[in-house]
Amino acid sequence: MTRVGVSVINAAAQGASAPQIVPVEALRPSDSPRGLRQDEEHVRKLAESGRDFEPILVHRPTMRVIDGMHRLSAMALRGHREIAVRFFDGSEADAYVLSVQLNVRHGLPLTRGERRLAASRILLSHPHWSDRAIAERTGLSDKTVGKLRRSASAEIPQSHSRVGRDGAVRPLNSAEGRRRAASLLTAHPDASLRELAERSGVSTATVRDVRDRLYRGQDPVPDGRRGAAGDAVAGAGGPLRHTVCCPGRPDEPRGAAALAALQRLAKDPSLKGTEPGRLLLRMLLTTQLEPSRWQEIAAVLPAHCAPLVRAAAEQRAAEWNALARTLARHAEGAA
Repeated sequence: MTRVGVSVINAAAQGASAPQIVPVEALRPSDSPRGLRQDEEHVRKLAESGRDFEPILVHRPTMRVIDGMHRLSAMALRGHREIAVRFFDGSEADAYVLSVQLNVRHGLPLTRGERRLAASRILLSHPHWSDRAIAERTGLSDKTVGKLRRSASAEIPQSHSRVGRDGAVRPLNSAEGRRRAASLLTAHPDASLRELAERSGVSTATVRDVRDRLYRGQDPVPDGRRGAAGDAVAGAGGPLRHTVCCPGRPDEPRGAAALAALQRLAKDPSLKGTEPGRLLLRMLLTTQLEPSRWQEIAAVLPAHCAPLVRAAAEQRAAEWNALARTLARHAEGAA
């Protein structure tokens, strides 16, 4: 599985660079949940302790203190004009996460209100992170983070996957991941399972299961997981209870006869027993989408891609029409 973001920030927490000496006046206040709140008594005790301090952590692009504001103030109180720092070169959003993470684990504790504020901000900047990943960095429970996510769902960018505490990317909807894997298997039959897993956002074992299901002429999504995908048709009807579709008008009705025909094809051993037959089933199954999904695809398609996609779609439509005409001629000749 792809690992992003989380591991990078974790590595930074252990020291982003070798210590360097910089002027105190060159540093800016921390961008942390506690804002400008500072415990003056804590600063005084640090200054009077006489001990050396660990280098503070600073965001190099902005020169903002990520971790160590009390140490910085203590050094200034001692009359020092320079201080040892380690630099972090990541984004401002990652610098904020790192500030929260470090302040939760040591130093003056963040209040619950400050931790909730931090979680809300991280949800906006890192919406693809799981509730547990954010909870671990803010000192909250994953249930609390989940409530914050739901209460601000309109503001938070939506993502089809989540990055967990271990940095692994996992799809929110396993059915969607299986659909992507099925499409990639059809388009790239020679690609390795590992490559297909990384591109579809599911595990290698899931890709293998999808491949095996397609070879057997089955839907890539098991029955019990289709409800979450939102594409199951109500009622019984065998292993395939999906709307048969190709691109069309959103209000265009889909015939029950076409659905029943595809269900029969998926069970037909004469198709499942040959490579051309299995290829046909894979192509039919992996292009099943609700009409609304086609509209979603069209809505987000970049303008510069539209002409190429249109040309490819028209070519595929022409190929399917040619197949339909060929089968019609064969049927007439057999009559």
